[in-house]
Amino acid sequence: MLSKTGIHAVRAMVVLAELPEGAYAGAVSIAQAIQAPRNYLGKLLQLLAREGLVESQKGMGGGFRLARPPREISLLDVVEPIEHISRWSGCIMGREVCSEEAPCAIHHRWKTIREAYLELLRETRLADLIVQPHILVP
Repeated sequence: MLSKTGIHAVRAMVVLAELPEGAYAGAVSIAQAIQAPRNYLGKLLQLLAREGLVESQKGMGGGFRLARPPREISLLDVVEPIEHISRWSGCIMGREVCSEEAPCAIHHRWKTIREAYLELLRETRLADLIVQPHILVP
């Protein structure tokens, strides 16, 4: 349900979460690790920096690192600035009027799925996705 950009953002954040505490990784190294175009990934990392999720440092030994511990960053934190999932309130069938009082044919089923998906994103932390520490050369 995530776009390619959303998937790249999550994967990049997991790479950063796997770094030793205080370490930085360069955009090129992250792009190689997740097989994403480096210019595209650099812009994506800058967006995540503006959102306060990553910090960047220029120069030798610089790059990107998480702004908060992985246990404090949810998947929703990562994908919301890209996917705008919290705005998924319209009718999945495209009806102008679709509500609890005047539901479309799949309103209640979609509501259940949407709420479960949002809960999954809210409750899953980057720390939950860490497999093993990574060491990337900036």
